Amino acid sequence: MINRRTLIQGIASAATTTATTSSIMMPSFGAFAADIKTLKISHQFPGGTPEKGDFRDRLARKFAQEVEKKTKGELKFEIYPGSSLMKTVAQFSALRKAALDLSVYPLAYAGGEVQEVNIGLMPCMVTSYEQAYAWKKAEIGHEITKLLDAKGIKIVTWIWQAGGIVSRSTPVLNPEDVKGLKVRGGSREMDLMLKGAGGIISSVPSNEIYPAMQTGSLDAAVTSSTSLISFRLEEIAKALTTGRGKSFWYMFEPLLMSKSVYESLTTSQQKAIDEVGLELESFAVSMAKTDDDEVAKIYKASGAKVYDMDNTVIAKWKKIAQETAWTDFSSRSTECDRFLKLALAVS
Repeated sequence: MINRRTLIQGIASAATTTATTSSIMMPSFGAFAADIKTLKISHQFPGGTPEKGDFRDRLARKFAQEVEKKTKGELKFEIYPGSSLMKTVAQFSALRKAALDLSVYPLAYAGGEVQEVNIGLMPCMVTSYEQAYAWKKAEIGHEITKLLDAKGIKIVTWIWQAGGIVSRSTPVLNPEDVKGLKVRGGSREMDLMLKGAGGIISSVPSNEIYPAMQTGSLDAAVTSSTSLISFRLEEIAKALTTGRGKSFWYMFEPLLMSKSVYESLTTSQQKAIDEVGLELESFAVSMAKTDDDEVAKIYKASGAKVYDMDNTVIAKWKKIAQETAWTDFSSRSTECDRFLKLALAVS
């Protein structure tokens, strides 16, 4: 029986060097080759299938399948997992320039280009999925949408993920546990909190955590539950603090689309993209929660010690976050300060 882990290991290497083309149905009778448009979806995660593997890759493939169905083959897709088309961080800029069509993208990775988007991985700001998805209809969500629109990017699917802390040495649960460890947070703000707790910061994308921990250039890392599974970090971990129930790490990681590419499509094609993008949000929530639980089982089976956060632990981290990350973000610009206040308004 092929399980998720076996499938990821078996096909990821091939998927990272070649694109997978969505081809689930032929164009409708009378459609000509000139009418067919092929769009490219890129992301940094291991490749799989619509039914097996990393759910972020699965979401991209399900999106491709359903949009192709709805457009009767007018739109087709090539999916490039594992940053095989272009480097991870560069995908945001590529979307803005229409050099890339779509990407499942950790929005805080674009903080060096658009500093306000770092609100999407602000430590201790979001502490539940209910709060995270409430952003969409709140003013903070509207402002993020407007900001990205002005930068040439459209949000197609809202995706949030909780995260945990993996360590190759001692467990990291309370702030004092990180002192002296080389640690990765995932955003400028998360790194500031960890540094404030005494950590030594090492900034790498989540798909580079494994080799960094393997070589000893990284002792611990905070990343999503799904990445903790898909990148097989349990192979080198001695301890895991999960994101199930409580976490100071929630990342906004939407499916994004180049605005100019979207606007080049017909009204019916745009409608298909909008409808499928919205439909997939329930899939994203369900799978993210499933992985929050699954990661604990996988790491425990590998021999790692597994811990969970509670309100007392979160309160300790929040105090440091307020003194470091929140203060720094607020002082960077009037817009950053405004975004912070809008985010705080959603409890």
